[in-house]
Amino acid sequence: MSVLLEICVDSPEGLAAAIAGGADRIELCSALEVGGLTPTPGLIGQAAVALIPIYAMIRPRPGHFVYGEADIDAMLREIDAMRSAGLAGVVFGANHADGTLDHATLERLIRQCDGFGVTLHRAFDLVPDLDEAVETAVELGFERILTSGRALTGIEGIDDLERTFARADGRIKVMPGSGVNIGNVETLLKRIPFTEIHSSGSVDAPPLSEGARRLGFETPTQKMTSVERVRALKEFCLRA
Repeated sequence: MSVLLEICVDSPEGLAAAIAGGADRIELCSALEVGGLTPTPGLIGQAAVALIPIYAMIRPRPGHFVYGEADIDAMLREIDAMRSAGLAGVVFGANHADGTLDHATLERLIRQCDGFGVTLHRAFDLVPDLDEAVETAVELGFERILTSGRALTGIEGIDDLERTFARADGRIKVMPGSGVNIGNVETLLKRIPFTEIHSSGSVDAPPLSEGARRLGFETPTQKMTSVERVRALKEFCLRA
């Protein structure tokens, strides 16, 4: 059985490259350099005509996932906007200050997602108790957990990924992400029989303008989605 490949993108060029490379599903964002924010209306409109499922990030601001009422109101409105656009699903998470999943907020957001696919994002990687967090995600009705095993990258968190997968026990999908690429995906899949993986399929982008960097319009490590890297991952997933 092949492994589903999800590619995260935050630009029109990235969206086109991911589709051309053979991605099975897109996580649509803006600002991947801060972990992904809610995508722009223009990018949503471009993605809405794609022939593969599009899941949009619902994250109204950078930083932590401890949300106040104004944040939650924005997220509920963003979920409605993704439904109106005809996308397949959404991606979000919420924590308490101690890192535990915010059950009440997540439940409110889930209720707004009637008919949508829903992924719990890497807010999961802040939790102090993996077993409790998996049970919360299952109870709330998430389709999958996107996680790096509470580490910076999926490879570094492979022990926690294995534990999370075992605890899920087929009741919810577990999708490894963060730093997953053609150089390490085989290691992950040899150890844990994931059915989905998440990657940026990216390479370093060439700097465009010294002036733009000087004024803070470009980050030092700009990334761009690579058709070739997505295609290589897709070919591996078909053989896995």
